Amino acid sequence: NACVPVRLQVGQFEPDRNQRRVLRKNADLDCKLVPAAFSERYYRLYAHYIEERHRDGDMYPPSREQFTSFLVEGATDSWFLEMSLDGDLVGLAAVDLLDDGLSAIYTVFAPELEHRSLGTFAVLWQIEEAKRRELPHLYLGYWIKECRKMNYKTRFQPIEALRDGHWRKMSPD
Repeated sequence: NACVPVRLQVGQFEPDRNQRRVLRKNADLDCKLVPAAFSERYYRLYAHYIEERHRDGDMYPPSREQFTSFLVEGATDSWFLEMSLDGDLVGLAAVDLLDDGLSAIYTVFAPELEHRSLGTFAVLWQIEEAKRRELPHLYLGYWIKECRKMNYKTRFQPIEALRDGHWRKMSPD
């Protein structure tokens, strides 16, 4: 019961002051969607991210097989959002295309660029992409109230949680 699916109504989303700052800070990034596939440069970024940010988690230590099974195999319409700075890959977000929205699967980024808030930027980019495609939702996966690493999801409003088979608006806190 702790894992609650959440989604964002993209047509009603208005970035807050901090989110607008993140967009400005990352205006110099080159972003593009490419089909999800294994590449050594994607894996190197993923491994660096896991080694620096998630040594305490079940994804440590990273492996090529883990990367492939988690982010490449399985879904039928999976994409990677490549975020590059001056030609260097600095972020990668796995995104699934659904009939009624995009699904934000996972984002990795160069840990030394934490000050850019690339995880937040990736969500903001996906919101705009869903709007561009005239899709009503961005699914943000599961939210667990007690999980500090998932708190960022409630900063995107209006967010809804699936409870008892119905999507219901969640409060920001």
